[in-house]
Amino acid sequence: MKTICLYFEIHQNIHLKRYRFFDIGTDHYYYDDYENECSITNTVEHSYLPALQTLLQMIKENPGFFKVAFSISGCAIELLENCAPAVIELLQELNETGCVEFLAEPYSHGLSSLANEESFREETLRMSRKIKELFGKSPKVFRNSSLIYSDDIGSTVASMGFKGVLTEGAKHILGWKSPHFVYHCAQNPNLKLLLRDYKLSDDISLRFSNSTWSEYPLFADTYMDWIAAVPEEEQVINIFMELCALGMFQPLSSNILEFLKALPACAKARGISFSTPSEVIDHHKSVDALEVPYPMSWVDEERDISCWLGNGMQREAFNKLYSVADRVRICNDRRIKQDWDYLQATNNFRFMTTKSSSWNMYRGIYDSPYDAFTNYMNILGDFINRVNGMYPRDIDNEELNSLLTLIKNQGEELEVKDKEIARLNARMKKLVPEEGEPKKVSTRKSSAKK
Repeated sequence: MKTICLYFEIHQNIHLKRYRFFDIGTDHYYYDDYENECSITNTVEHSYLPALQTLLQMIKENPGFFKVAFSISGCAIELLENCAPAVIELLQELNETGCVEFLAEPYSHGLSSLANEESFREETLRMSRKIKELFGKSPKVFRNSSLIYSDDIGSTVASMGFKGVLTEGAKHILGWKSPHFVYHCAQNPNLKLLLRDYKLSDDISLRFSNSTWSEYPLFADTYMDWIAAVPEEEQVINIFMELCALGMFQPLSSNILEFLKALPACAKARGISFSTPSEVIDHHKSVDALEVPYPMSWVDEERDISCWLGNGMQREAFNKLYSVADRVRICNDRRIKQDWDYLQATNNFRFMTTKSSSWNMYRGIYDSPYDAFTNYMNILGDFINRVNGMYPRDIDNEELNSLLTLIKNQGEELEVKDKEIARLNARMKKLVPEEGEPKKVSTRKSSAKK
């Protein structure tokens, strides 16, 4: 039986403000609060709330049949918690149905997987903890920012305990192979790969309301006929897109939500089911290893990383940012950590692209890619000065790694000692019950040296 794995990404850009060279050293706040609030409010009103309410209705009308998956960036969660907590509450209500799976991703929606493995691990595990805090379950499946994936990234993800990864069914990687099978990581067969069918996904997210499209208007029964016509042995149809495609890329006036609501009934009539990523991974064996020596993504026609690192400006900004990754990773300053998350976000590098296919793309406050580069580098200059103020440049990475290892080891030793103290306190209570509450052993923790 064919099954549809439907997944939505939730991410919001943190907009940077105009930051001049002369602001370096005097202004340490980098964000356009007005634009950020207007952007998230508009997206919530026209996309997130109506789309999530529709998905909840679909689950209630098709109990145990219709299923969906989400991943949320840490940047998006922070904006939603501050400006639109109703979206978080609606996601929690969806979670309670038992028909929704939440995935892990890098907290910043950034490019750390291409630059610094330890930073990538740290923010992925931090995002997993946040998902468990909000929804009560630790993610078992991972999706990288913009579905970026390579063999090396897959190996790292597998070592963190994830059983599957969502990525792009890029033609230059698949060749004659179909994205409608489960594959596995070439470096670790325990990590399964679910590949996006970009045509079926983009038919909804990019082409649905395009009146010049040959298939316009698209109806749910036609769409399901296409899926039913896929060869019988190709049983997994992965449809991945951004949630804001429902209401923003495709306006509500296009009847995109009515189309969506009709999908379950049309699927039932054709013997097609819906599954979460974990269910697909558990119920389908891998047919082959997928070799991905160079990173791929779901962005642009090339399906690679050229939209973020395709020119000298982007690579200069990228290398400059991640030159302080180790220093940031061991610091405990909350503002530094938050700025690090926001400055890593992929859109900061996307605004700098000079690809010919992106001349009409949305660039926020910037007039050109060069304008975006200049503004970002001014901000980055101030940020790096702040980081170097905590950990000067004359401390090399080897010393920093030794310090990080020392801090980690001391933390583990303190945790073991605290457990032993708790055990001894409990034993003392049992040994002297008639004398009242015994004096507890001190649980004072010594902080690790920096």
